[in-house]
Amino acid sequence: MKKFFKYLVLTIIIAIIGFVAYVKFALPNIDPAPQMTVNATPENIARGEYLANHVAVCIDCHSTRDWSRFSGPPLEGTFGKGGDLFDQKFGFPGAYTSKNITPAGIGNWTDGELFRTITTGVNKDGKALFPVMPFHYYGQMDEEDIKCIIAYIRTLKPIENKPAESVSDFPMSLLINTIPHKANFQKRPAETDVLGTGKYIANAASCIECHTQFDKGKLVEGTEFGGGREFPFPDGSIIRSSNITSDKETGIGNWTKEQFVTMFKSRSDSTTLHTKLTPGAFNSIMPWTMYGNMTDKDLEALYTYLKTIKPIKNSVVKYTAAK
Repeated sequence: MKKFFKYLVLTIIIAIIGFVAYVKFALPNIDPAPQMTVNATPENIARGEYLANHVAVCIDCHSTRDWSRFSGPPLEGTFGKGGDLFDQKFGFPGAYTSKNITPAGIGNWTDGELFRTITTGVNKDGKALFPVMPFHYYGQMDEEDIKCIIAYIRTLKPIENKPAESVSDFPMSLLINTIPHKANFQKRPAETDVLGTGKYIANAASCIECHTQFDKGKLVEGTEFGGGREFPFPDGSIIRSSNITSDKETGIGNWTKEQFVTMFKSRSDSTTLHTKLTPGAFNSIMPWTMYGNMTDKDLEALYTYLKTIKPIKNSVVKYTAAK
């Protein structure tokens, strides 16, 4: 009997070692970067600029945000330089730093390597990224839109900046290799397909990510779009995302399309952009000043889609001032 238990324990240990070795060294199991050359036409660059600044908002996380102004708009002269930190104080299982995506940071990356990173979460060196970089949403976009984003970021002014390497806490340092996955590209809907366009915009903008409760490094199932995710500010105040389901009491169920679009436009106008906040004043982590420059058609389509989201009754206290 003792021999049996000895062999059983040994077998379990070998199995654990084998699993750890597999996860650590055999994953992520993603295809090599594709061979491609992005067609950098003026039209593609313009489309990419629109997406990167106002829909997928790549520039938001890869720049320096000015938190002395409402919603922390990116500072001129920092577009793409990287360095934004997402760490344990925001509920992440590690310290993750956005990378320099100007030509000074990615000049030696091929278009295919950028494409793979954006859509699968595996970088140039084959290492897994934590999904604070929303590759799992970008991998559901139209391939041509991703190529347009690449065409645009190639035009950014080079900025010499080397952000700190991202580091995961244990056990995420091991589990992170299981997160990247192959892309599942979707064609961009026709402009006449309003609902489809709204769903596409919601995915590209990762709306669900911030408007869903978050715990232990992942979204809480059953709270999708219901708001309440907490974002602490350095001064100790806390902002919480809004309920954007169709619930009439606590969500946007009673909002009109005009009210929805006006909210975005009013929070991205020149007055908002240039007004300095007083210390302790209400602020928002949502990049209103970027999303607000979406076209009216895209915002209206987004509204149409959000109105189809199952209502969740969740009254959110949006702001708690620092003590």
